[in-house]
Amino acid sequence: MTNVALDIALILALLLGVTSLGTSRIGAAIRYFWMQAAAVAMVPLLIETRSGGLSVHAWVLFAATMVLKVWGVPYFLNRSVREASVRTEVEPLIGFGVSLMLGAGLVGLSFALARQLPLPQRPASDLLIPVAFSLLMIGLLLIVSRSKAVTQVVGYLVMENGIFLFGLLLIDVFPYLIELGVLLDLFVAVFVMGIVIFHINRAFDHIDSHQLDTLKD
Repeated sequence: MTNVALDIALILALLLGVTSLGTSRIGAAIRYFWMQAAAVAMVPLLIETRSGGLSVHAWVLFAATMVLKVWGVPYFLNRSVREASVRTEVEPLIGFGVSLMLGAGLVGLSFALARQLPLPQRPASDLLIPVAFSLLMIGLLLIVSRSKAVTQVVGYLVMENGIFLFGLLLIDVFPYLIELGVLLDLFVAVFVMGIVIFHINRAFDHIDSHQLDTLKD
């Protein structure tokens, strides 16, 4: 039963990542992210439950992820959107339909790559590596195919969820170090991005990062 729950959590995280490629509203993209983060937060608990018990480490990871990525980061991003008066992703660099097709292709590529990846031991779920690869690629696609700075931050956060899942492969070898380091990087990156968004909006009255190309000395 635990294996089924673990696979469901991973599939849900993947589906929410793909869905974020097809939404035109920044608020919806943020909502899909925190739902994805909640699914990812369950993975350490489900992995350890599968092995017969729950450690303090797994609970720390769960609590940190829920507080930071499910509550803190979405609140911060929604506040940035309100202050910048941004409501929708009107003109993505790549259309939503094309983005979905590319996302589906990247998911297929991720599963193919995962089968070729040599591992010292079998992961807790056969979906763990493919989903981690998929979230990395989907996050990168969001970054390069969207022009709004907030949506690019969401893309970075989706990538971080993929990195988090990769880190779970080393949960026994490097406890705390990798996961807490990633969470710290995430906090710093979003904090700095918020400052950038604030200054871009104050100076140019929008947060379309594509417009930075027009800057000249």
